[in-house]
Amino acid sequence: PVMATMRPVLHWLQDVAAVTLLRARRTLFQAAILLCILVLLLWVAIFLYGSFYYSYMPTVSFSTPVHFYYTSDCDASESALCSFPTANISFMKNDRDQVMAYGQPYRISLELELPESPVNAHLGMFMVKFSAYTRGGNTVSSVGRSTMLHYRSSLLQTISTLVFSPFLLAGMAEQKQLIEVELFSDYKTNAYHPTVGAVVEIQSKRVQIYSCQLRIHAYFTGIRYVLYNFPLTSAVVGVATNFAFLGVIVLFSYLQFIWGGLWPPDQVRVRVMMGDNTRTQQRKEEAHTPGDNVEGVNQKVPQDCVNHEGTASSEGS
Repeated sequence: PVMATMRPVLHWLQDVAAVTLLRARRTLFQAAILLCILVLLLWVAIFLYGSFYYSYMPTVSFSTPVHFYYTSDCDASESALCSFPTANISFMKNDRDQVMAYGQPYRISLELELPESPVNAHLGMFMVKFSAYTRGGNTVSSVGRSTMLHYRSSLLQTISTLVFSPFLLAGMAEQKQLIEVELFSDYKTNAYHPTVGAVVEIQSKRVQIYSCQLRIHAYFTGIRYVLYNFPLTSAVVGVATNFAFLGVIVLFSYLQFIWGGLWPPDQVRVRVMMGDNTRTQQRKEEAHTPGDNVEGVNQKVPQDCVNHEGTASSEGS
């Protein structure tokens, strides 16, 4: 008797455990699917922001060595060069991508590394000419800037040589100066005639140069300024915006797939059926109303006739 009494309870507990396990498995499966979808949306949001940043942000800075060339077909007895040192520089990365973006202001400068030799000291001022050209070789912009070595007296040079003599003897220091020449402070390339290269010319046949570097630096404004100066904040805001937008799209797609829209079709069908029933009932009432009026008229007509006949008979009598 005890087992017979406990058997339904055991069956009930078994059914409850089975249903609970089934619900737990379904909940875990749904949670795993939701997690996978969220991770996928996050990766897509990061990819979209990275693509936007890469395509919208131009090159921040560009530096390239300048290699000068000159002719040597003149009299070798002269100490001067046969021609001005000239260099041709390309503004194309991998011979395909342009360094400077359209409409973006850039600062272009030239860094000259000059030895403190007697020739350069007696050279004085000399001109640096910069000519930018297009793909067809046409010059779109040209500028000339003057520069020279910084003056140092003989006493200062002697003291500096004595102080830094250990480093000079060890080769850890050199008697040279780094001269920066600003060529353009706000250079913008034209979209119809983009700048693809430039020619740099040192207009002096006696100048002595160790090395030279051309530097291009972009000055950002607006959204580019925010993206460059606040990269972490911009990345968080951009990825969060993309994630929210993709989440809304996925939510609407899910509602469209499950319900067929934002409103469930059952509610719409119920509303339509209720509207149809109401219209049908109104039509039935309108259809019954004329018949009732006719019967009322038919009933009223005999009574009136009876009243008229009664009045006539009473008058005759």
